[in-house]
Order: sequence, then C-alpha cells, then structure tokens
Amino acid sequence: MAPSEGAGPESATPLASGRTADVWLLPGGRVLRRYRDGGDVRAEAEVMRYLHRAGFPVPRVHQAEGADLVLDRVTGPTLVEALQAGTVSAPAAAHTLADLHARLHSLPALRSADPAVRLLHLDLHPYNVLLTAAGPVVIDWTDSAEGPPALDRTTTALILAEVAVAPDHPLAAAAGELLSAYVAASGPLDQLAEAVRHRAAGRAPDPERLPEAAALVTETIRAVAPTAAQPSSAPPRSRS
Repeated sequence: MAPSEGAGPESATPLASGRTADVWLLPGGRVLRRYRDGGDVRAEAEVMRYLHRAGFPVPRVHQAEGADLVLDRVTGPTLVEALQAGTVSAPAAAHTLADLHARLHSLPALRSADPAVRLLHLDLHPYNVLLTAAGPVVIDWTDSAEGPPALDRTTTALILAEVAVAPDHPLAAAAGELLSAYVAASGPLDQLAEAVRHRAAGRAPDPERLPEAAALVTETIRAVAPTAAQPSSAPPRSRS
C-alpha cells in the first residue's frame, strides 16, 4: 500500500479470507484485498476500471499496487447464500448468471479489435456474485482474459459440474440443479475442451474430476438443450 493510504492489516479490521486472498475493512466504506502469494494486481484493476466506466457491476477500484487492491465495499449475500436461504431459486440464479455473461460479452474487448473477441471473467459462479440492493455485482477478476464468449459460459457450466460430481460436497445436489437451469438459460456451450484446459491449469480444486465434470456438462446439454451446440472433444467420464 502507498504510505498515504495508511491502510493495511496493521490498521484495518479483518473481514474475510478466501482461497487466495484476505480482505480487510478500511474506513470510508472501502476494503483492502491482499493476495497471500503476492503478485501484481494492475491488470485485474485495469479490467475492473474499464468495466466500471462501462457501467458493468463491479466494485470501484481506488488503488492497485503490488498484491493489494483497495475497492469499494460491496454488501449483500452471495448468490450461493441466497440459494441456500431459499430466497433465490435455481432458475432465477441461472438467469442471473446468464444475464451477467450477456451484459459482459456485449462490451468491446479492452485490447482486441476483433469483434468476435470479448472480455471474459472465466470464474463466474455463485460465490463470485454478490446480491446488493442495487442488483448483482461480480467480484474476483483474477482470471479475466479476452476470447470467445462461449468459453466464459462453458467454464461456468464446468465449474458447476465440478461441484455436482463431488460426492462429499454439501452443495452437490444444488449445483446439479443449477447446472441444468444454467444450460437452459445460457447461450451455446461449445468450448468444453478449452474450458477443461483452463480449469486444469488453474483453479480446479480436484483436477482428476474434470473428465467426470465435463461428461456431466455434455449429458446435461443433451438432456436440457438438445438443439444447442454440443461441446467438442469432451474428455471421457472418469471411472474413478
């Protein structure tokens, strides 16, 4: 943090701890998000600033330096919490995810001039959507990139399937229901092989289950949206 901010773990209140970052509450309705493994948040901040200017619902960035992001504090339950509380149904949650993707992909890419290329979140799932009084807000843009919108949608479907095929996960059944609703609400999901490669290289908590998750995505598309584009080169279902 810059010395002028006077902010950091020493002068802030711990608020939350995620898989890769910790969050502290700062004065003035702001939070500090610090990545535990260090890094450079400038690219993530650039994407968020661009989206904020374009009117897409992201927290406003106040400062980005090293591993630290200072953002507006966003209050409200996550989409997961709303599903668990029963205040949002699986179809409504699916439409929220699909609508956020559609709004994001309607914007020009930040760098590419190719009209087929759009900004992608690549980790858009219910934990990364906060339901505020003003509407849903999307957080955690660490994985953002540019590419075909179908890759973003397919990655979301794959993430839901990863939870659905985890036998001991408390949200497995809910994730399966949400996956079916999302497939029905989403656009074409024809980037499955690339989505698997992306998840295997980064955030998948259990990469060995990715073939099983990919097979579930394929099966769900065939059951729910048989006229939609089918995923290409889907890995076979794991027998483990």
